[in-house]
Amino acid sequence: MNAETEEPISVLIADDQALVRGAFAALVDAVPGMRVVGTAADGTEAVEQAAKCRPDVVLMDVRMPRMDGIAATREIISADGNGPRVLILTTFDLDEYVFSALRAGAGGFLLKDTPPDDLVTAIRVIAAGEALLAPTVTRRLIEEFARRPEPASAPHQSLQGVTEREREVLVLIGRGLSNTEIAAHLHLAAATVKTHISRLLMKLCARDRAQLVIAAYESGLLNPQP
Repeated sequence: MNAETEEPISVLIADDQALVRGAFAALVDAVPGMRVVGTAADGTEAVEQAAKCRPDVVLMDVRMPRMDGIAATREIISADGNGPRVLILTTFDLDEYVFSALRAGAGGFLLKDTPPDDLVTAIRVIAAGEALLAPTVTRRLIEEFARRPEPASAPHQSLQGVTEREREVLVLIGRGLSNTEIAAHLHLAAATVKTHISRLLMKLCARDRAQLVIAAYESGLLNPQP
């Protein structure tokens, strides 16, 4: 959307530490094509500011007073399905945060020690409607499901209406492959892979690629070993 209209990507920064908010704000405002439209010191304020400022992207801390970043993300996403995209930033590289953030509807998850250039790239990716996971996130998400009991009966029930080819694509998404890698693995054109992913998003009512990863495991299509 922003690329077509050439409007700057608007960003809301939510973090309970003033120094961190200031540092992120300075970084974002220094990037051509981006601007900070608001800041929040806790989750409750983040929800309020998201409704007021209507940013393209929310940089969301996890551990904050009054309402944590996961709950705030859930409220922001549920309030407006076409609202801001949320990029979770945290110092805690823990499975529970990864899983909870993605389940809440976050479009991405990065650690706060991510290099500035990578953070700027992440904001652009999230604003464009894509999902973004830090290099360790897909592995940790898989490990989370590996610790869970195997699905009960009819593990693929939630995949009704999904074609065999789409299931193949979903498996590879769940394994963390990129579109280019999926195309090479299945001997398909990149445009064909994009079409399959678009159909999977629609059929599984998934917001983005991150939720397709979750769907691949929750459906029982993939069963990682601990």
